Amino acid sequence: MHNQFKAVSLSYKNTPVDVREMVAFDEAQSKQLLELVEDYADISEALIISTCNRTEVYYSSPSDQYETIIKLIGVAKGISNISEYKKYFSNLSEHRQAVQHLFNVSIGLEAQVVGDLQIINQIKSAYQLAADQNIVGPFLHRLLHTIFFTNKRVVQETAFRDGAASVSYATVELIDELTSAHEKPNILVLGLGEIGEDVVRNLEHIAEKEVVICNRSIEKANALATEFGFTVMPFENHQQALLDADVIISSVRVDQPLITKITFEDHKILSHKYLFDLSMPRSIDQHIEEINGLLLYNIDGIQAKATEALDRRLAAIPDVKAIIDEAINEFGSWSKEMEVSPVINKLKNALEEIRQNEMARYLKKANDAETKLLETATKNMMNKIIKLPVLQLKAACQRGEADSLIEVLNDLFNLEEQSEKIKSKG
Repeated sequence: MHNQFKAVSLSYKNTPVDVREMVAFDEAQSKQLLELVEDYADISEALIISTCNRTEVYYSSPSDQYETIIKLIGVAKGISNISEYKKYFSNLSEHRQAVQHLFNVSIGLEAQVVGDLQIINQIKSAYQLAADQNIVGPFLHRLLHTIFFTNKRVVQETAFRDGAASVSYATVELIDELTSAHEKPNILVLGLGEIGEDVVRNLEHIAEKEVVICNRSIEKANALATEFGFTVMPFENHQQALLDADVIISSVRVDQPLITKITFEDHKILSHKYLFDLSMPRSIDQHIEEINGLLLYNIDGIQAKATEALDRRLAAIPDVKAIIDEAINEFGSWSKEMEVSPVINKLKNALEEIRQNEMARYLKKANDAETKLLETATKNMMNKIIKLPVLQLKAACQRGEADSLIEVLNDLFNLEEQSEKIKSKG
């Protein structure tokens, strides 16, 4: 298991959005891919992470499964020409490299928005899915729980997760604060450019809300609405949607303001409406607050808030990396010791076999008290005999010298033969 962890990675860093969409996996598709990987690839454990920014398969195998996994991704997604997209997939075939990458992805160092708050929950969901499919073993269990503990340390000990570091997330965070008194705010998203779409995706963090999507391309609006369970309003009806909304987020591309005072002048506004102009050029009349009850937030103010948070996160990166390095080193020590655990078990079984055989020879005429005394004495003796070899084995692991000691123990106690005897008896 030691030094067998690898990964196949495709991410936003070198992959256009249309390709990322093509190989993105929902939960059902991830299950299918896990089944394919288990059946057709030489792997013992696997984890699939698929978000809007990346699709990655982590796995444990004694051999490189890069080519096989890419083919299986093509099968699972029905992409017959998957080889044409091979250039976008990275092969992380070295154990330490794959472990480091999973840590960096999970903590948010590899996120499009550094310190992304969503990614750790996506990792937890991916882990749960793989565990449900019974394709997670001791290595991945330990690795993921080490990552979750490391994430907790990063949150508690650094400023890496402070504030909202993207315009879209900062917008949603502010909306959540402003509408805390609303039982179920009606939120209108007008325009689905890059920021508008990202806002829609981030709105899932607001528990109770009604979301209406309004976009010139009805197909894109329908796709997003279906994904998140939101409502679509045809773009030609946006004036009525503006009047109905408690919160208006506009990211449409226009030469002149689309939302003006005229829309609201003849209507009594019973409570505050919050307007967010995320467009450039601006799509909301900058004098709209002259209408009583309308409050306007521009992209500059939100961007300043996000930039300030991002600066704090960037400044915390050295501390985050130090915590990750510490965690990886501790995990490395554990995974090295895992390499000799089968030998330790064989040694224990061999000694126990000797102990039981000898006990059987001398206990035929012993009474219950004598039997109990001998059981205790011989078990304690065995534990003391095995203690030093186990400590020496673990120390040899850390030095990278375990192989020679394993060979000596095998020869001394004939462990392989003893192990086969025990198996045949079982």
